Amino acid sequence: MLMSSTEFFSHLPPKECAKCGEVMDEMHECYANKCVDCESDIQ
Repeated sequence: MLMSSTEFFSHLPPKECAKCGEVMDEMHECYANKCVDCESDIQ
């Protein structure tokens, strides 16, 4: 039996920064994978 889309999305783990691992606040239509602090670091 297939899981409903609502149930699927409610069970996803929180989004984490790809660099430091900090849990990020998710925003509508935001595809960023780094937190604000890591994004602003000079590379």
